Amino acid sequence: MKCGPVPTSRGTIMLEGQDIANQSGHAIVKAGITMCPEGRQVFPQMTTLQNLKMGPFTRSDADQASDLDEMMDMFPILRDRAAQAAGNLSGGEQEMLAIVRALMVRPKLCIFDELSLGLAPKIVAEVGKTIKRIKEVGKTILLVEQNPAMALRLADRVYLFEAGEIVLSGTGEELRSHPSVAKAHLGH
Repeated sequence: MKCGPVPTSRGTIMLEGQDIANQSGHAIVKAGITMCPEGRQVFPQMTTLQNLKMGPFTRSDADQASDLDEMMDMFPILRDRAAQAAGNLSGGEQEMLAIVRALMVRPKLCIFDELSLGLAPKIVAEVGKTIKRIKEVGKTILLVEQNPAMALRLADRVYLFEAGEIVLSGTGEELRSHPSVAKAHLGH
């Protein structure tokens, strides 16, 4: 999968009054948008701690160490696995590592792409709890997710796409109770 900015042919993409259309990935991260890509994309030979320190590459402030401690307190398994090669972590632990690495940027908006992909149901539940915790600390999240039950449970606002077009939108609760969504995506 390729991840990165797609050049715009017209229009603007505004983030807090700044046009970020056609900016480099580095500039977009610096503006406050970060992404946790599908498939986790950790650096497998590097340790968990080294992966986490890669997250805030655009930051030059002195608060990185305290942010790392805060994240380790929020996700203690990563502290336990700090010296372990990221490639040896379980799928769920790698997902958590990728999420925390993205949060180390201190983003205004964090895009999570297919967090539950390829994970066991028990781990999907843990990832859902992780997203809920991130929401509770006030982070804005754009969740692209193939697990409709999880997405509808977590989302404040939902957009259902079919063939690249928005076919339904509403709150998570509204779409959970919508007859066509319940039948086609939730199995009832």
